[in-house]
Amino acid sequence: MKTYRPKVEEIKREWYVVDASGKTLGRLATLIANILRGKHKPYFQPDMDVGDFVIVLNADKIKVTGKKLTDKLYQKHTNRPGGLKVRTLQWMLEHKPEEVIKLAVERMLPKNKLQKRFMKRLKVYTGTEHKHQAHNPKPIDQFVSMWKNF
Repeated sequence: MKTYRPKVEEIKREWYVVDASGKTLGRLATLIANILRGKHKPYFQPDMDVGDFVIVLNADKIKVTGKKLTDKLYQKHTNRPGGLKVRTLQWMLEHKPEEVIKLAVERMLPKNKLQKRFMKRLKVYTGTEHKHQAHNPKPIDQFVSMWKNF
């Protein structure tokens, strides 16, 4: 038997919405990364883009375990002398909570040309309102049963 390879017009993209309030950052990021890649679909191919759209609400209400609020650091360099910028997770959650989830998901995706495509389908918001109601997003609860410790 040959391996089935879906054609571009056969790929159906769904919209899913997840409420991040009270969820652990790492477990939530792995769930989102798997849905963005399309690993939940029967015709998943690692070298094809067959994933779905994900909307994350209440990004500022995620939780982390241990001392990650003070110990986890986000570093970036401006390519200028003395341009290393270091931020803690606590500072990032106060000022840029959307970026925390985006970075966690992006770092769990494969580092290839598909990564940008996957990230374009991730929409993160701090409140409970979003502008994608026309797509009729489904709640992500059906995937939670797959992961017991979510």
